[in-house]
Amino acid sequence: MTAAEGPARGEPGTVWAPAAGRVELEVDGRTVPLDRGVDGWWSATTPLAIGARYGYRIDGGTLLPDPRSRWQPDGVHGPSEVVDLHRPWDDAGWQPTPWRDAVVYEAHVGTASPAGTFDGLVDRLDHLVDLGVTHLELMPVAAFPGRFGWGYDGVALWSTFPGYGPPSALQHLVERAHQQGLAVLLDVVYNHLGPDGNHLASFGPYFTDRHSTPWGDAVNLDGPGSDEVRRFIVENAEMWIRDFHVDGLRLDATHELRDDRAVHLLEELGAAVHGLAEELGREVVLVAESDRSDPRVVTPPAQGGLGMDAQWVDDLHHALHVTLTGERHGYYEDYEGPEDVGRALAETFVFSDRWSPHRGRRHGRSALGVRTEAFVTSLQTHDQVGNRAAGERLHHLVPVDRVCGAAALVLLSPYVPMLFQGEELAVAEPFPYFADHGGELGDAVRRGRMAEFEGHGWDASSVPDPTSPDTFRSAVIDWDRGLADHPEVLEWYRSLLDLRRREPALRGGGPRPVVRVDGTVVAMRRDAVEVVVNLGSDRGRPGGPGGGEVLLSRGVEPGDGGSFLAPGGGLVRRVG
Repeated sequence: MTAAEGPARGEPGTVWAPAAGRVELEVDGRTVPLDRGVDGWWSATTPLAIGARYGYRIDGGTLLPDPRSRWQPDGVHGPSEVVDLHRPWDDAGWQPTPWRDAVVYEAHVGTASPAGTFDGLVDRLDHLVDLGVTHLELMPVAAFPGRFGWGYDGVALWSTFPGYGPPSALQHLVERAHQQGLAVLLDVVYNHLGPDGNHLASFGPYFTDRHSTPWGDAVNLDGPGSDEVRRFIVENAEMWIRDFHVDGLRLDATHELRDDRAVHLLEELGAAVHGLAEELGREVVLVAESDRSDPRVVTPPAQGGLGMDAQWVDDLHHALHVTLTGERHGYYEDYEGPEDVGRALAETFVFSDRWSPHRGRRHGRSALGVRTEAFVTSLQTHDQVGNRAAGERLHHLVPVDRVCGAAALVLLSPYVPMLFQGEELAVAEPFPYFADHGGELGDAVRRGRMAEFEGHGWDASSVPDPTSPDTFRSAVIDWDRGLADHPEVLEWYRSLLDLRRREPALRGGGPRPVVRVDGTVVAMRRDAVEVVVNLGSDRGRPGGPGGGEVLLSRGVEPGDGGSFLAPGGGLVRRVG
């Protein structure tokens, strides 16, 4: 590109503002009128220099950051800075572990290391490799307001959060992960933006009142002007893959992407991302979070689906949680215990056009016949831990031995297993909700959390202040303490993942297991290998055929007439 050509559309110095009568660029203290082009795009006549600080004024209004800013060094309200995302990468020839063999580890950058940065997370990569993880999944890193947060209220979707480090630090993390054999997935939020620092509506019709979401007006995916809004999202997804070399995206709450078009945004995004992956010559996966229990999410478009590679499934988590804790509030009222654990293992969705008491209607569609590696299952996630009143982890609620037993079913199932940071160490730190909001917004967040938990029957006085730095700091993992407190838990998780990798019958993907449930004992048979776990608080019999080679065991006790499984005990054996 020559200076005479000006910057390309979407680059610094260009902005989409279709209804504006005048747009000015302020760069390093200078005011530059922009020229109006086609389709509502405005542009400067010359490119901006690397390191330049800039922003836009619409019709003489307040100076605003670039909607496509690649870097907000002073936060989401400050000026944008031009950065060069091109760098010499040292991951040539990189190919991730095939998705069917993936083991995912979800991490929050701000609490996964004492430093709370991309560079701090680099220091944890050895631990993940030793554990047996193949894919590191980062909770959202797009810039959000304040000093700390979960990231789901991001507003500068093209920039990294300054507290985690500049874009180059994320690139370095991905490069180091690849060098150690780890793929990297990035959690992205396209269904809404946070209220603080959200300036998109000043530029164009990014939102619509034709639809609504739990967070307010929906993103405009199907109304007038939505072609550019969709392009904003699709090109953002492509940026993370092309310029940061991430190996896939986890798409947050896709059921809240309100889109009445014939071609849904997910289908359009999937076609673009998979086309880019083919061009780059490496596997890139799209994982959708959805609460609809609908296999069409992972069905190819040619067969009437949305074309995602995989989706999060909460059914196994919910059934295991109810079985272990006995809690039945909120959505847990839909789950009955061990029988639903068996159904989730064998059928993926507990609800396949079945009555849901929580919803007051029938829910779901059968997933039988869909490849098993299309579903991501877990025992703990940021949602299921952090949306509790005090952010208690599962091992804070029930004895750690019972958690270990449940982990065997998750990690040895044919589905793609996902761990949440610190789970493998039974760390002492909770993971409560935290967000650095002040003023009326902070007050509203506090009131909302207390009202939500009172509805669950929890004592609202136990809810930590989500806006307090102490709440955030309480979640920062002390890795040395975790390693010292529960080395046996780490060894169990390592052994399970090592067995999954070594034993052909226990690899990812493949046929759905045959499951039997006897009281609180759940047996999952995959080919000639059976995984038997006692999820109860009393001893139970393994049942099934005796003998065979024992591949792995924990909590197996001798007794009259045969062996028992202690609470949380597990047995992996060859049975045929």
